[in-house]
Amino acid sequence: MTLQERSLSVDVLRGLTLALMIVVNMSVSDEASYGQLLHASWHGLTLTDLVFPTFLFAVGASLSYALAKYQQRGDAAVLNKVLTRAGLIFLCGYLLYWFPFFTMDQAGHLALRPISHTRIFGVLQRIALAYAGAALIVHYGGRRAAATFGIAALLGYWALLYYFGDYTLAGNAALKVDLALLGEAHLYHGEGVAFDPEGILGTLPAIVNVLAGFLAARYVRERGRNYHGVVRLLLVGGLCVIAALAWNSVLPINKKLWTSSYVLCATGIDLCVLALLVVLVELRSSGGWSWIFEVLGKNTLFIYLLSEVGNTVMVLTPIGNQSLFVWLYSHVFQPLAGVKNGALLYALTYMMCCWLVAYAMDRRRIYIKL
Repeated sequence: MTLQERSLSVDVLRGLTLALMIVVNMSVSDEASYGQLLHASWHGLTLTDLVFPTFLFAVGASLSYALAKYQQRGDAAVLNKVLTRAGLIFLCGYLLYWFPFFTMDQAGHLALRPISHTRIFGVLQRIALAYAGAALIVHYGGRRAAATFGIAALLGYWALLYYFGDYTLAGNAALKVDLALLGEAHLYHGEGVAFDPEGILGTLPAIVNVLAGFLAARYVRERGRNYHGVVRLLLVGGLCVIAALAWNSVLPINKKLWTSSYVLCATGIDLCVLALLVVLVELRSSGGWSWIFEVLGKNTLFIYLLSEVGNTVMVLTPIGNQSLFVWLYSHVFQPLAGVKNGALLYALTYMMCCWLVAYAMDRRRIYIKL
């Protein structure tokens, strides 16, 4: 069977997810943001909560196309590529949290920011580990191993959460593992206490999101580029969402804990979105809008890093008694469009600035990949 080397629907999904990721990461404050552009406070689900698992789903979908190229060269080539790429992505994530590397001490001298208080895990780190885990599973075990691992990981993670803690912020098993292995100083502190939503234990179910993307893209490559395949994707996606909602009664859908019900719900929605994109950009070829997101999808990692570094620089740049980040919102966008609409316009404008960089790189055929 001849398989397609690329999928336009997967490229668009990756770019669309990155665009939304940049927008939600530009939140000025909880009060200034629309509810769907914020994470759920704990249990529950918002549009923002779907961004990260969808990105992992897209990583898995891309893996379906990339892995075959290295498998032809043997196990050593696969291991070298997967582990090197995962290591570099993890390192980029770590350096991103360490950035800008220096701080000003009380005497006015530059001092190296202490590594002892740098967050170890995070978004890119989880992507790296979930990608590596999924790639090795499908390389050595194929689709059957992917399905088996997926079921075992979701049920096993549920058991770990249930028997070794509870579903609260302070008492969950994931936090206990991170505190024991990483220590409080290396965790995220944005929840008011030390707790890392991208910690060690939650990587286990996150691998399932990548595997789901791999299996879905593989199906689209083999039999899914037709309306029969679209219906099957929609059916499976709908069943996943229904099962997740039922599971929610005993295991809450929770992004920050990355619960198994959350994985199942996000996967179901991602399958439906992928089916819709197959129809719109591959079967009907409706309009030329898809290239907007293709541009972002071609330099995904670089544009994400650029957006995060740019955000950090604006936060650290003082303008009077405000940061540049807040100053731009309060003096430009809020007067122009109001509190919440101004915050949304600010985020969309910043995303479009990142898009222009991606567009310029694409025009010059500059593609930065690890």
